[in-house]
This record gives sequence, C-alpha cells and structure tokens, in this order.
Amino acid sequence: MSSANLSVLVGKNFACIKIAGRANFASSPDFKTLLNELAQKGFGHFIIDLSECVLMDSTFLGVLAGFGMRLNPKGAPAVRGIELHNATARVRDLLENLGAVHLFKLTSGLIQLPADMKTCTPESINPSHEQIARTSLEAHETLMAMNPENVARFKDVTQFLAEDLKSIEKSS
Repeated sequence: MSSANLSVLVGKNFACIKIAGRANFASSPDFKTLLNELAQKGFGHFIIDLSECVLMDSTFLGVLAGFGMRLNPKGAPAVRGIELHNATARVRDLLENLGAVHLFKLTSGLIQLPADMKTCTPESINPSHEQIARTSLEAHETLMAMNPENVARFKDVTQFLAEDLKSIEKSS
C-alpha cells in the first residue's frame, strides 16, 4: 500500500508540512519522527497542509492527536499548536467522530507563507514491521485515552497489535 509523501517548509517560528497521498499506518513512523525532530529544534507552531491528502487512517490521526496533546497538554488549542489546512470533509468527519477536532485549528484557503521559508527534506526511517506495529499500537492507545468512546472502536485493534508486537519481539 502506498503511503503519504511529506514535504516540509520551515520558517523562523513554524513549520509547514504538506501531506500528499495516503496518510496511513505505513507513513506514520516517518511522520512521528518528523514532528518530534521539528519540536526538538524549537518549532512550536505547525501548519499541516492536507489539500492533497486523499485519506487519513486512525493510526496517522492517532500520531497527529498525540502530538497535538503533547503541544497543548490541557487539550485546548493555543498559540503553540497545529493548524490543519484544507482538510477534506472525510478527514474533518474522522476528527469529529474520534473526538480529536478540539486539538487543532481548522483553516482553509491559500496558505500565506513568509518569503524566508526554507525547504527541509525529511528522511525516511524506512520503518520496520516492528516500528509500524509499535507506532500503530501507541496511536490507537492515544485515541482511546483521549476519548472513552474510542475504547469500543479500537480495543480489538490494540489487542491484535499488542499480540503482533510481542510475536515480532520474540522472533527477533
């Protein structure tokens, strides 16, 4: 299954990440690594351009929600945060249905970026099956912790992922 292409522009105080294609479990480890690296470099405001994102699965959303919760531990959008730009109706529905919409500022239209933005090419970590399983498990645990209604939706998925991860770890 193909996954999303991530492209990044960085400015003085913020980063703009464009997601093109399928934002799914396969691209989630790279996305998580990218977000963590940018945060470690001091970026506190993120614009996520979803204008070319054709699909977002629960793993990718769980990674995004976990990062949003980390930026704003009290759960309310703040100056430091994530702006989701040009999200499709399908992605907006997913955010609402899973109880994550409050973590983000939803915007649309043209993005007005300063002229001094620099291109940053994210490197793929070429995630292993174990990294994908671990990221997927953590993402679904995040979604369940964030919204109690998600427990019923994802308890079987998390159980499967936990067993899969144990199996992988035993065979390594």
